[in-house]
Amino acid sequence: MRKSNYDKFPAIKAEGEAVCGWEAIGAAVGEMFREGDTAVVALECYAGVHIEDFFANLKPGGVRIVDTRDFFKSIEEVEKMTARHMTGDVLFGYVTDLKMEDFIDWDKVAAQQALLGGKEGNVLVIGSGAALIAPAYRKLIYADMARWEIQLRFRRREFDGLGVHNRSEATSLQHKRAYFIDWRVCDDLKRRLLERIDWWLDENRREQPKMTAARTVMQALARAARSPFRVVPFFDPAPWGGQWMKEVCDLDREKENYGWCFDCVPEENSLLLDIGGVRFEIPSVNLIFTHAREVLGEPVEARFGKEFPIRFDFLDTMGGGNLSLQVHPTTQYIRETFGMQYTQDESYYLLDAGDDAVVYLGLRTGIDREAMLADLREAQAGGKPFDAEKYVNKLPAKKHDHYLIPGGTVHCSGGNSMVLEISSTPNLFTFKLWDWQRLGLDGKPRPINIGHGSCVIDWGRDTEYVHKYLANVFEPAAEGEGWREEKTGLHRNEFIETRRHWFTAPVDHHTEGSVNVLNLIEGDECVVESPDNAFEPFTVHYAETFIIPECVGKYRIRPVGTQPCATIKARVRV
Repeated sequence: MRKSNYDKFPAIKAEGEAVCGWEAIGAAVGEMFREGDTAVVALECYAGVHIEDFFANLKPGGVRIVDTRDFFKSIEEVEKMTARHMTGDVLFGYVTDLKMEDFIDWDKVAAQQALLGGKEGNVLVIGSGAALIAPAYRKLIYADMARWEIQLRFRRREFDGLGVHNRSEATSLQHKRAYFIDWRVCDDLKRRLLERIDWWLDENRREQPKMTAARTVMQALARAARSPFRVVPFFDPAPWGGQWMKEVCDLDREKENYGWCFDCVPEENSLLLDIGGVRFEIPSVNLIFTHAREVLGEPVEARFGKEFPIRFDFLDTMGGGNLSLQVHPTTQYIRETFGMQYTQDESYYLLDAGDDAVVYLGLRTGIDREAMLADLREAQAGGKPFDAEKYVNKLPAKKHDHYLIPGGTVHCSGGNSMVLEISSTPNLFTFKLWDWQRLGLDGKPRPINIGHGSCVIDWGRDTEYVHKYLANVFEPAAEGEGWREEKTGLHRNEFIETRRHWFTAPVDHHTEGSVNVLNLIEGDECVVESPDNAFEPFTVHYAETFIIPECVGKYRIRPVGTQPCATIKARVRV
């Protein structure tokens, strides 16, 4: 195993100052009010921020503090309003079309117009919807949250969702409400407020809050939109998790395993801004909200809007077990059933593999579909274990193989594999068909989704189809002195195209109308450079995922030293 040089905390340089700690932030907020004046300051909060911390620590003298939750509709009204989006499914809801305005009881607001308008003295309005409830604010502070930290807070049952008391519910139900409702509502309001924010507040680490001027954040985002960057990866254990990432990514050796690493999911990841040596964390999706065209490219923005459509993550089963046997929905099914606009197409790229590594992919030719579904249901009901090899192709897998998995394809990575998963962004819609008689980390069986899965399985993805279209479909693309390029996928049904470059000399690239996402899949280190000196050289280490905004255009990747290097690059076909 190689020595780790993986950077877990990549940061973007930012110009400005950060106000650190509750005492300093409280003083800065107090300075937003003038003695003898009447004014309103709004502190808008993303769902998941610890609002109680603000009440406990922000106490500017002579200022009345107002809680926006006092102006929300009743819990019963909110639950009734959101019931159709929560659905009756244990995991999956329906994407909401609600706005923050729909959660507010406007009669309560009207009854307090004088107070909320600053006519009864200085007022600090805190909480989700503050900018709407008190629109006459003098200053607007936005307290933002990274979704990964929010998910950790779900597990610790630390806060309630918008307008409800749900912190005592199962983590999966909290996440479901956030994914289908709260995050959609908060992101919509954030996009509308972006140009009006005066200060950003980072409360991702409760004991170390930070605040900085909006211009500092916006200048840093503008810089990131014109140069290579990385988002902050996060890691998590899994029932099938392995040991590879502990060494390569330098993780806690005392943990039992790490199964997941999300290192390019901008809706989930965050960006770190280096403000004079202070790490300031914001959701990386803010970059897409503010600079979608520069980052994505005009054709990609036109198709996906302000959504980042490419996802890279790691699935580590080295020394672990099989993933669940699973299938992802077709585009029609995900749109009609869950309100998503496109589906979770994906692929498995093998960064590493043991001698016994396998991939389950597609169905064996000539199987009886009704018998397979009956056997799956019997296994789910506690009967005899499902015989996966009777129905599913089991392929030997080796390092640098690439398997393509368009929606509707039954699949599973086996144990002793290190998968770089390259896929479209929707990341919740996995229909588990069989989980190898295994319990989740909570000691309970993980939900099985044969009902959904049976509706989307493509029974034509048989053995012949897999070998012709899905397993290591490599094509030479180009070559030059010290480098060669190969087309490795994805499948013709998928909107992502991938190219692999092997090189011992610099390789010239071009974004060609789409954001490029790459990973250094071989070699210790390389440097991304601009032929025109449009951005500073950007160093990348083994297994790190990095993003090249479309507006960069021409860029060059140079190996460090004489060791052969390889990258895999994903882009949207335009």
